[in-house]
Parts: sequence; structure tokens; C-alpha cells
Amino acid sequence: MSISFFTAIVLTRWVNMAQPEPVGPEEKEKTTALKDLLSRIDLDELMKKDEPPLDFPDTLEGFEYAFNEKGQLRHITTGEPFVFNFREDLHRWNQKRYEALGEIVTKHVYTLLETECNLKKVILPEGYAVIVLNPNENYIEVEKVKPAAQPSTDSSDEPAEKRERKEKILKETKKRRDFYEKYRNPQKEKETMQVYIRENGSPEEHALYVWDHFISQAAAENVFFVAHSYGGLTFVELMIQREADVRSKVTAVALTDSVHNVWHQEACKAIREWMRENCCNWVSSSEPLDTSVESMLPDCPRVSAGTERHELTSWKSFHSIFKFFTEALEAKNAKVKPTPTRRSNRIKHEEL
Repeated sequence: MSISFFTAIVLTRWVNMAQPEPVGPEEKEKTTALKDLLSRIDLDELMKKDEPPLDFPDTLEGFEYAFNEKGQLRHITTGEPFVFNFREDLHRWNQKRYEALGEIVTKHVYTLLETECNLKKVILPEGYAVIVLNPNENYIEVEKVKPAAQPSTDSSDEPAEKRERKEKILKETKKRRDFYEKYRNPQKEKETMQVYIRENGSPEEHALYVWDHFISQAAAENVFFVAHSYGGLTFVELMIQREADVRSKVTAVALTDSVHNVWHQEACKAIREWMRENCCNWVSSSEPLDTSVESMLPDCPRVSAGTERHELTSWKSFHSIFKFFTEALEAKNAKVKPTPTRRSNRIKHEEL
């Protein structure tokens, strides 16, 4: 039996209108039967009726679109922007057309990044999912609302003329101060205040929030961290707060020029021992990549990132980090403790 979309709407409206009225057993049975019938109607199938085939072009030219000199997507004949409702009353078809064009635009953007920006597309190893934390964004700046001027509460017997002269001097002083501040800092047109993000008011809070709401609930059995600079300190703090969870879920941690300090952060002995076994810190150094670097604080192995520039340590040690992760995972699967400091080029005194 087939039911038109119009009939379905009418039936739905009839049921909704009938509900408020007192009904007997027979009417209630009919209503229940109608509801059951409507629940079996596949609205997606009804929407497909008289729908054109979902056969779309695989190029921008096929869609009759192109990017102009300003990088705007425009119709090659009319010059108009993209129109979603290409065919009236066919929302599903229009949506599929939009998605097909979107795939082409995505590929076009990737091509521009590679050709115009000289970037290289690198596919992450199979089996990895990525979460990028943003621990430095802890507040937003909003314009500070100036309090309304309060009437003077001076109850002294000071003459009104003298009091007015005082107020005038104060206003002139404030005017000059505001003018000087604007001259000194012309970019600061408005006075702002910082509103901290709830439960994310610091890098440490942010890492804890992401762990509790995302990482700890993920199905992943092996979690790897890459923590740069202050991110290393943030990871240590996370481990202090969630030691048991981190130990059970995290397989290895790659630090890059980390500024953590397990003693100042009061990490317990068990955490320090875990870090010695499961962490490695690629630090800025003039030594070749992966050369062991001595440290006054032997909290975890330290090796050279192959650069003296702090901001490049993550990029320069990228391949070594993934090699370290692979070794750690293999060691875990073999039930053997990982050896993150085992590198081909040890420091010279070890070779001697």
C-alpha cells in the first residue's frame, strides 16, 4: 500500500487535532492504529519520490563554477555566488549536490596549499586519531563597562562653589590622563577586561578538562602525547591529578623542549619513575638529532632535537618521535619495558 506525502501530513494533522478531545475506547483504538501506520512511513523514501538521480559532476567546470581572481566561487555564466536551492522542493537532492561540490572545493584547497603555499600533504600513520589541545586560550577580552557616575555623598559644610571647582579639576585631570593614554597606546581604543573560560582558565585546567571529557572516554587503548614547552609542565600536572588513569591509558610521551620540573611540581617518586620509562624530551641543542643530552635533573631521557631554535624542536624531531612511539608500542605488546634512550648516536663519553 502506498501513501502520498500529502496524505501523511493530513493524517498527522488529524491525529494532532484529535488528541485533546475526550475519546472513547473505539476512537482511542483508531488513533493508536493511525499512529502506528504513520510510524511505519519512511519519510526519506517519500522525499526521494520524483527526485532526479544523485549523479553529480566531479569537477568545478562540470558544476559550471570557478574561482575568480579574488578567490571567490562564482558561476562561470552568471557570475552569481553558489545557490543552494538549485531545484525547488528538493531539499535532499540540493543537499547532496552541495556535498558533492564541497568535496571538489576541499580538493581544490588542498591543491592550492601544495602549489601556492609550498606545503606538503602528509598522511598520518594508519590507526592514529588526533586531538589538538589549545591550552593557551584561557580567557576572552570584553569591553569593560564603566560604572555610572555616583552622586557626591560629601555631607560636609563645604561651599557648593568650592565643591564644583574641585569636581571640575578632577574632570580636567581625567581628560588629560585619558588623552595621554590614547596617545601612548593609540591601538587601545576601549578598556577591556579578561573573562576566564569556565573550567579552562589555565593550561593545566584545560588539559584536565580535555582528559576528563574526551581522552579518558575514548576507545583508544594506546594514547600518545606530544607536549611542547609549557605543554610538558601541563602534562606533568595532568599526571599528578590523574596518575592512575594516565598510567593505564598512556603508552608514551614525547616532550619537545619541555619546561616542566618534577621537583617544583612535587611529582611523587612513582610518577618520576614512570616518566623515566615512558617519556623522552627532545631539547634544543647544537648536537645531531637524537644525540643524548646530559641533564642536572634526570627526570626523563633527554636527546637533541637537532636544532637550537626552541620553536622548531617539534618539527625537527617529528620522525624520531613517531619512531619512539612505535618502539614503545612494540615493547608494550611484547610486555617489555620501552627503552627510549636507545639511539644509534650516543654521547661521546658513552662511546669511549
